[in-house]
Amino acid sequence: TIRPVRRSYYDPSSAPGKGVVWEWENDSGSWTPYDMDVGITIQRAYEKQHPWVDLSVIGFCYVIDFATMGQINRQTQRKRRVRRRLDMVYPLVSGTLPKSQSWPASPGVAAAPPVPTCACPQCLLVMSIKATVSSAGHGTATLQPRKAPPVPPAAPKAPVTAPGTKAPDGMATVRGSLKPLAAQGDRRQAASTPALSSTSSTASPPGTGSGKATRPGLNTLNRSHLQRLAIAQSRVLIASGVPTVPVKNLTGSSPVNPALAGITGILMSAAGLPVCLTRPPKLVLHPPPVSKSEIQSIPGISHTCRKTTKKQARKGKTPEEVLKKYLQKVQHPPDEDCTICMERLSAPSGYKGPQPAVKPDLVGKLVKCGHVFHLHCLVAMYNNGNKDGSLQCPTCKTIYGVKTGTQPPGKMEYHIIPHALPGHSDCKTIRIIYNIPPGVQGPEHPNPGKSFTARGFPRHCYLPDSEKGRKILKLLLVAWDRRLIFAIGTSSTTGESDTVIWNEIHHKTEFGSNLTGHGYPDINYLDNVLAELAAQGITEESLVQEKD
Repeated sequence: TIRPVRRSYYDPSSAPGKGVVWEWENDSGSWTPYDMDVGITIQRAYEKQHPWVDLSVIGFCYVIDFATMGQINRQTQRKRRVRRRLDMVYPLVSGTLPKSQSWPASPGVAAAPPVPTCACPQCLLVMSIKATVSSAGHGTATLQPRKAPPVPPAAPKAPVTAPGTKAPDGMATVRGSLKPLAAQGDRRQAASTPALSSTSSTASPPGTGSGKATRPGLNTLNRSHLQRLAIAQSRVLIASGVPTVPVKNLTGSSPVNPALAGITGILMSAAGLPVCLTRPPKLVLHPPPVSKSEIQSIPGISHTCRKTTKKQARKGKTPEEVLKKYLQKVQHPPDEDCTICMERLSAPSGYKGPQPAVKPDLVGKLVKCGHVFHLHCLVAMYNNGNKDGSLQCPTCKTIYGVKTGTQPPGKMEYHIIPHALPGHSDCKTIRIIYNIPPGVQGPEHPNPGKSFTARGFPRHCYLPDSEKGRKILKLLLVAWDRRLIFAIGTSSTTGESDTVIWNEIHHKTEFGSNLTGHGYPDINYLDNVLAELAAQGITEESLVQEKD
């Protein structure tokens, strides 16, 4: 099956030109990128320092709030988190951009191949395939590279991919070059690239295609031939810059194996695409080694370790007594649905589970946010939760009381190390080490009595040792004591169930890079994590409550 593909060009000042991609969090907890045009609109408003941007002007009923890094549905008021990544580096191109190509509606109909509007190998490949398809049934079609014209003067080098950065190392990169480079590449490959025949997997015999002498097949290319082919192609492309296609380094720290380079070059050039090999950017998860004498405690925070134990059961208060503190009875319910059972508030509750000791037709209003529900539904919701004396409005997530979680027992260590994070060169780094062992689930967990796993521990996380970084650490200590940082559930990464997972408070686990989106630099991370802590009911007021 042959399908058309296309590539798009964007201004260097736009989001893709700067390597920026905007993503929203889906229901499974993973991140999905916005369409390119939507991301460009969001980035434009972000750069103008607008507090929010309304996407209805481009056909979407969403508002992006930059203060909370959230997406709000204008119809349902549902909120999702958004994030801005800076690691999607696209190359810059120079020269006249190729015009768009249209694909024939009926590929099987014979037609004379149109004159290509662009001489890059990508367009030449498309035109060759069109010609082959249109001539199907009229004999054997063989794809042959065009005869190389005289080599023109060397083209000037294309601009660098981004200011202050160099092309990432160890990636195989593919780009349709401009006409002079394409011609030069054809000439360099003419002695070693095999012909592609639609009827045979071997090199074309003498007399087929253009009638030229047979070129050597794959089995005649030894290691030195492959290496020279890769070097020749690289020289052609380095001047023009290239988009990246990963090729794994087979020998670790040494250069890419020449045989792999040659084979990759043959396969890509046979499709009309020139190839260049460089090295991949490095993932830096951990800081340089630190001795015990270099580790410092954090001023203003006592100790360097905090442990949690199993949950202490709260006794003496029934669900009805807990809810009584947060509710007002409503004598005349409004004409709307209860958002828990989806029945009218003027009718009895539609909850069909274990029946609480509350009449199903009673209605109450939460005192802070004013949302109205059946008392029957609220009691059932409380009984199905953590039963810790707190309540969270199911509509707006307002928290009543002190919210606690179901984090299993473990240890949290924290100290200062003498290394700076990218983007925070003016201060040292706070390192947090979480360690939770595997164990057996308790009554508050999804499957009581069943064992749970704890993958990837100890987990190392990093904050800048700044005023805001220390503030966040203090709030994270409150979240740890309230058992809100981790939970037991199903991993969105591996799909494993009954395992320890993060619990909606994001941490930076990548020290010296940001290839995964969990590292630095990230100018919005500190504000984002403060918003996530506040969503769990942890603010500066919580620090005062903990002292009391």
